[in-house]
Amino acid sequence: MTAPGRGWLANGLAGVRVLGHLVTGPLLRRRRMGWGAVCSEVEADWPGNELIPDPAWTATHAVTVAASPEQIWPWLAQLGQGRGGFYSFERLENLIGCQIRNVDRVPPEHQDVVAAGEVRLAPQMAMRVARAEITADLVLVADFRAADAETTDAVGPGSAHAGSEDPGSPTGGSAAAVAGVWSLHLRPRPEGGTRLIERLRYAKARSFPEQIFGSRHLIEPISFVMSKEMLCNIRELAERGALASRSGADHIEPTLA
Repeated sequence: MTAPGRGWLANGLAGVRVLGHLVTGPLLRRRRMGWGAVCSEVEADWPGNELIPDPAWTATHAVTVAASPEQIWPWLAQLGQGRGGFYSFERLENLIGCQIRNVDRVPPEHQDVVAAGEVRLAPQMAMRVARAEITADLVLVADFRAADAETTDAVGPGSAHAGSEDPGSPTGGSAAAVAGVWSLHLRPRPEGGTRLIERLRYAKARSFPEQIFGSRHLIEPISFVMSKEMLCNIRELAERGALASRSGADHIEPTLA
């Protein structure tokens, strides 16, 4: 049994794809930025959009999952370093020190994402939980503060330290300027199954380093390769769980590469 994103061959090929997308750049950008999503999903005003009303750029990715939102949500709730991982290319993430370990189970201790308050991308890097509507919406935010010495060059969602919470906010929001929003949304389909939609939303750069390291030309191709793998693996894991539930099995036995 191999956990998602752990195979050497898959990670090597993913690295090649990242390089290919970086080289081709704008040629495939329109396809990447709306991969899997229908027009209504691309144009939709998803929860979290209001945090960056005028973004530098945004992307929407989606897959259809043959499972209910209740069966998919546990995989979203445990996202993060030190929790369930990101179901993407683990070895590539660990090359830059993320210390990710993808899981293929749903341990109960990682299910309360609201109590966790943040989703870590690496040991010293986190996004705060701005909204968690169980079986519906998970909105994660990266902040930057001009006066915060710990805020370094922002490279979009997942690159800034978690902001301090505002106790007066009903969602634990922060007064910090938002650098990026990463959100995941579950919407049941009338004909069965669920749409899993990912929305990436990036604020306009406020400094020259942010323009370089947060550039769409750099971040967008990389995030596309990683996000596509994550969405496909979540689909596979959730569908196996749904099948196991229907067949009365006690556990899931994924065989993802």
